Order: sequence, then structure tokens, then C-alpha cells
Amino acid sequence: MIPPTIIERCEAAGLRMTEQRRVIARVLQNCDDHPDVEELYARASEVDAGISIATVYRTVKLFEESGILERLEFGDGRARYEDAERDHHDHLIDLHSGEVIEFVDPEIEELQERIAAKLGYDLRGHKMELYGVPRDTGKERSEK
Repeated sequence: MIPPTIIERCEAAGLRMTEQRRVIARVLQNCDDHPDVEELYARASEVDAGISIATVYRTVKLFEESGILERLEFGDGRARYEDAERDHHDHLIDLHSGEVIEFVDPEIEELQERIAAKLGYDLRGHKMELYGVPRDTGKERSEK
């Protein structure tokens, strides 16, 4: 079964979907990175030159408050966003380039469950952000 799109989830949440909000939602739906509002504005204005940055700010805030988007802050002073319904993953942030690398590691997931259980809790969710710099190995870093 195909998961609902951002637009479908907005409509299900009872949000009024103007054409500009639909453009912003489609741009977000097609993101495979973690854009900030300025990046979203640049992408949305390529589709609809009439979209203002204020509209993007208001729409992102509305989508976040409605649980459609998740706000991410990686310590660089920029709030970034991703679809709140994406499959679970963690983040590694390259402190030199600002690149955000998504990853899932079953061993880490199991360790977190064990730690919660050891402390008497059932884990309901978590966020993990790792911050690092590339090792100087003399060769190119392999792709994800």
C-alpha cells in the first residue's frame, strides 16, 4: 500500500489547501534532503514565482504544528524539515560541509531497546544525531 502524500495528510487533517500550499507540499514530498525554509522557498518559487518567503514560513509552521513535518536542528542555526511520516532513520552531520547523512543501524536500534528495558522503560521513539568530521584517509569517502 502506498503511504498517503503530504497533500493527502494535510487534507485529512482538515487543513485548507491553497494552490501555493499544494506547491510547497509537493516540493517537500519530493525532497530527499533536509531543506530549510530558504531552500524550500527557492524550490517552490521555481514552480510558482508568485510564492513569497512569508507564505513558505507560514506553511511550514502550519505543517509542523499539524504533525505533517518534523523540525530538525543540527546546531548550525538553521531549522530544517523532513516529512514526519518517513521511515525511522538517524542522522550523521558532517561538521565541515554541513551534509546530513541518513542511516539505520540494527545494532544501534537493538542497543537502545535494551538500554530502555534495563532502565525499566518501553521505548516509544528516539532521535539520534551524530556530529563528526571526515577521517583523513587520503581517498574519497564512499557513497552512502
